[in-house]
This record gives sequence, C-alpha cells and structure tokens, in this order.
Amino acid sequence: MQNMIKQIVEMDQKAQQITENAQQEKLNSEKKLAAMRDKIREEYLQRARRRIALNEPQERAAAEAKWQETHSRLQEISKRLEETYAEKGEDWVNTLTNRVLGK
Repeated sequence: MQNMIKQIVEMDQKAQQITENAQQEKLNSEKKLAAMRDKIREEYLQRARRRIALNEPQERAAAEAKWQETHSRLQEISKRLEETYAEKGEDWVNTLTNRVLGK
C-alpha cells in the first residue's frame, strides 16, 4: 500500500514536471516567434526603405516633368487669355456696360 502511494506521488510529480516543462517550452516558442516576427518585419521595412530610396529620384524626376508640362500648359492658356483680352477686352467692357445700363 505504501509502495502504491509512493508510486502515485512520484507519477504526480513527474506529471507536474512534464507540465512545467511543456509550459516553459511554450513560453520559449512564443518568445522565438515574436523575435522572428520582429526580425522579418524589420527586414521587410529595410527592403521597402531601400526600394523607396532607389525609386525616389525617378519619381521626383517624373513629378518635376509633370509639373513643367502643367506649368507650360497654364502659361500658354494665360497667354491666350491675355491675347484674347487685348483683342476683345474693349468689346467685352462695352457689352457689359450696355447690358448693365440697358442699352
């Protein structure tokens, strides 16, 4: 009987030790996974930063070219408006004046 109780106690102690070991292994695995996740994230961010740095000059040049194109187009429109005003401005003023005065 004593021997049986002793065996049960030993089995319980072994089971507790196995449980503690399993919990410790689980914690260690979670820490490793978190570390791996952080490492992968950091590597991804570094690659993204390098790609951005490589693409930045081309993107800047493309944006500058687009701006120059838009600026040139707006200057041309402005020039045409000024020419049209110089050509027809007096007629516009007279037309507006006549409409306001009811002539």
